[in-house]
Amino acid sequence: MALKLIDYGSREYQQMVQLRNDVLRKPLGLYFTKEELESEKDHILIGAFEDDELLACCILIQVDKETVRLRQMAVLRNLQGKGVGRAIMMFAEKVALDRGYSRMVMHARKSAVGFYEKLGYEVTSKEFVEVTIPHFEMEKPLISVPE
Repeated sequence: MALKLIDYGSREYQQMVQLRNDVLRKPLGLYFTKEELESEKDHILIGAFEDDELLACCILIQVDKETVRLRQMAVLRNLQGKGVGRAIMMFAEKVALDRGYSRMVMHARKSAVGFYEKLGYEVTSKEFVEVTIPHFEMEKPLISVPE
């Protein structure tokens, strides 16, 4: 499995939009707007690939000079629970550290809270509704780990 940054507008980016649409949006009856997708050109786009197939993806957005926000984490349904999500999260944390961030935050779907807790994230809010479903704010300090 190859973990890498994705260029906005590339063929890999189109795969990323499709995966996020299939896993995160369509089940809720939601679709991306042109404006939402255009705003991603300045974000850190990350993908996990096997050959040329996108297996998982996520987006990192700068909140402030110390904090980055994880968004749109998606893993192919048939690969959920098989370590792909964990691998892309570890890579995303390394990318964030390499760019000088010391904290990652997110709005996690209630159904994914357990996954993020296993990776060291803590719930920092009461439950709230976003994109029609329950979410929690979560965060984790990022610490360099010697290679």
